[in-house]
Amino acid sequence: MKSTVETLSPTRVRLAIEVPFVELEPSLKKAYREIGQQVQVPGFRRGKVPSAVIDQRVGRGTVLNEAVQEAIPQNILAAVREHDLKTLGRPEVEITEFADGDTLNFTAEVDVRPEINLPDLATIEVTVDELQIDDSEIDAQVGSLRERFATLKTVERAAAEGDFVQIDLNATVDGEEVPGGSASNISHEVGSKQLLPGLDEAVVGLSAGESTTFTTQLVGGDYAGRDAEVSVTVRTVKEKELPELNDEFAQLASEFDTMEELRGDLRERVTRGKRVEQIYAARDKALEQLVEAAGVPAPEGVVREEVESRKAAMVDQLERIGASLEEYLAAEEKTEEQIDAELTEAATQGVRIQLLLDTIADAEDTQVSDDEFGHEIVHRAQRAGMAPQQYYDQLVRSGAAGAVYGDVRRGKALASIMERIAIKDTAGNEVNLDALRAEGEAEHDHEH
Repeated sequence: MKSTVETLSPTRVRLAIEVPFVELEPSLKKAYREIGQQVQVPGFRRGKVPSAVIDQRVGRGTVLNEAVQEAIPQNILAAVREHDLKTLGRPEVEITEFADGDTLNFTAEVDVRPEINLPDLATIEVTVDELQIDDSEIDAQVGSLRERFATLKTVERAAAEGDFVQIDLNATVDGEEVPGGSASNISHEVGSKQLLPGLDEAVVGLSAGESTTFTTQLVGGDYAGRDAEVSVTVRTVKEKELPELNDEFAQLASEFDTMEELRGDLRERVTRGKRVEQIYAARDKALEQLVEAAGVPAPEGVVREEVESRKAAMVDQLERIGASLEEYLAAEEKTEEQIDAELTEAATQGVRIQLLLDTIADAEDTQVSDDEFGHEIVHRAQRAGMAPQQYYDQLVRSGAAGAVYGDVRRGKALASIMERIAIKDTAGNEVNLDALRAEGEAEHDHEH
């Protein structure tokens, strides 16, 4: 095999590879062997069919094609090693010349890791928002806790916004009942807009036993897009009663004896959350600065693959909740081109950050221990709801274990960046990473 390399851009090369026919022999033999296992020829045992008979049955061209498809990746790998290239993503292959018995000539265009000049990390300084906790934020936390302990009490009056009602519904279109358009004894919070458009307005003012009708547009089923006449009957009206905010409530809603202790604990939780937000804000700003300072280019092929992967995941997620990309675009009032542009922008920055972190990990010879790798596998398995060994076996089968290893290594490179950059808040105070680290790790555990 002979190969030459041509640099197309700082992130892409074209390999031109020549493979003499004699070097294709092992692949050719393998192709005959595998095809021989698949074809049945009367008078021959499976796997014992002679080459000449296979040529007759399936054609010499089919065998040659299979041999070439097997030989190409092997020769690309050999050429990559020979030229000491750090490739990224999948190569784009074009066979330029090949005939039976002759040299195989092909080209492979592939993205490569660019040379990146890292700036001095000590020169990077980021500013994050000052940590401020307003009493209203604690009040909001107490309010949501109070909502969780609310009780419902039946009242003998007309329904008002914020009440809970038990209702019966019946929908008709042009006097005909809508299939699935009837429901009995549904619980509904008035004003929540959770059910049909127009229902909340119709129910306000009705007392138990009273009915009314309203018109609404149906969104699903055979009558989608048509106006339906809906009759609604209120069975009961219940008022939400919130507990008093006193020490008794603190004992009911928490492990604390007094409201003062409960509020103090909530303040600590809000503070912890904001400190974690500071870490994430500092991380994002530092990476943005470093990527710009180092002028990291984004390999087109890798970005393209990343966009395809993100879009496929997005469509998959939408399908799981019973929606389509078209419905999502209509709801977001965006075109597919706009979504593609957003995905491309995000993927480009994501790829640039990965390249930067890989370069730092290489420069510092960052290693990943078995424990660190195992820890990440356990986290991901928990998130996927699988046993760690089962998750790991699946990773190995799909060839994705190396990607997880790379993620852990990049995480360590990122941690080393955060150790060395200067972080200040808008008031000019130094943000101490040591005080935040445990909280950041706790948040990481929670995320996973």
